[in-house]
Amino acid sequence: MRYLPLTPADRAEMLARIGVPSVDHLFADIPEAQREIGLPRLPLAKGELEVERALSRLATQNVTAGSVPFFIGAGAYRHHVPASVDHLIQRSEFLTSYTPYQPEIAQGTLQYLFEFQTQVAMLTAMEVANASMYDGSTATAEAVLMAHRVTRRRKALLAGNLHPHYRATVETVSRYAADEVVSLAPVPAGGEDILPAIDASVSCVVVQSPDVFGNLVDLRPIAEAAHKAGALLVAVFTEAVGLGLVEPPGAQGADIVVGEGQSIGNALNFGGPYVGLFATRQKFVRQMPGRLAGETVDAEGRRGFVLTLSTREQHIRREKATSNICTNSGLCALAFTIHMSLLGKAGLVRLARANHAAACDLADRLAAVKGVEVLNTNFFNEFTLRVPGKASDVVEKLAAKGILAGVPYSRLAPKAGLDDLILVAATEVTTEDDRAAYAAALKEVL
Repeated sequence: MRYLPLTPADRAEMLARIGVPSVDHLFADIPEAQREIGLPRLPLAKGELEVERALSRLATQNVTAGSVPFFIGAGAYRHHVPASVDHLIQRSEFLTSYTPYQPEIAQGTLQYLFEFQTQVAMLTAMEVANASMYDGSTATAEAVLMAHRVTRRRKALLAGNLHPHYRATVETVSRYAADEVVSLAPVPAGGEDILPAIDASVSCVVVQSPDVFGNLVDLRPIAEAAHKAGALLVAVFTEAVGLGLVEPPGAQGADIVVGEGQSIGNALNFGGPYVGLFATRQKFVRQMPGRLAGETVDAEGRRGFVLTLSTREQHIRREKATSNICTNSGLCALAFTIHMSLLGKAGLVRLARANHAAACDLADRLAAVKGVEVLNTNFFNEFTLRVPGKASDVVEKLAAKGILAGVPYSRLAPKAGLDDLILVAATEVTTEDDRAAYAAALKEVL
């Protein structure tokens, strides 16, 4: 896109046309505390070679995930992704394709989106899934907005053990829509009592399982209480591999299931892009955000694919749109689809069992360290440690010994008063030597 400079007179005319006195008024919805004053502290000009050197120096300060024992999770997990996944998604017909604005000529794209939807619906035990969202946190926010539309209520109840980033995303979206959000206090050891907070004013109850601390949650009594109050149950997950072993939310009465699909087919990638999963009941499909690819036959009876439902504002009138999501993370959804196809049902179950076994072994080793407590009575591949002193200090000491030990909960929720907790994940890529090294190093630093 060419650079088109504007004169002060041009800017004044544009501002006058839209009825605001200054450019600053365009940012009125952004809290002042979040605004950057002045220019970033960066050099105004550097040569390409100088920039490469500067960035290389910065990069050397990172410890790469595959270079040391790695136990970080908290919503983004390190799994083995087969080389065939990366090879296939880089084929030009996939890599260069984007939103199928003319869907009838994008049969390949529509077919893999259809397969993706089928996989997500089967994994979650739901009736219909969309063609993906940005990520798990924004999918959760969209689920809350959808529940408001379905129930015609404007109050969401968030479980205390919902991932803090997911909670913050819901609160941000709700604040600008003037919707009410009630967030319960976290209960790290699990067993939080959500039922007393459910009443007839609530549109939805948002519960994560396994929760941010790794605890598995029985969704059935929560679903029953929500339905009795006329509310919907939104079930959240951050670790898609767990669906290979844990009973899916749809089988436990969830009305909307959302989560992060990064674990299948997508590497960590410095935090993104990821792929949000969104599934619901057939009766709510008209209120579902995003897009829906469907299967049909053409005039000659041949199998074909169509864009059945497009509810975003780029496709239909803005006031009729259920979402302003502007992309469906298509390439990440394709990576998910390919990896899931390679695994199959049996492969996913074996992968999930390997994850659980690694986590159980690690939990036993760490619990044997004096002063360390594993809070969970049940978990999939992630659990919570209570350590003496500040968890962030312990994590830094372990990093100095070449162990990426997990995420201090205080990093996710600095004001929660839970500064002695570490969220620890073990997947199929953590070896027995890795787990032994973690336990030995933890014993040394405490």
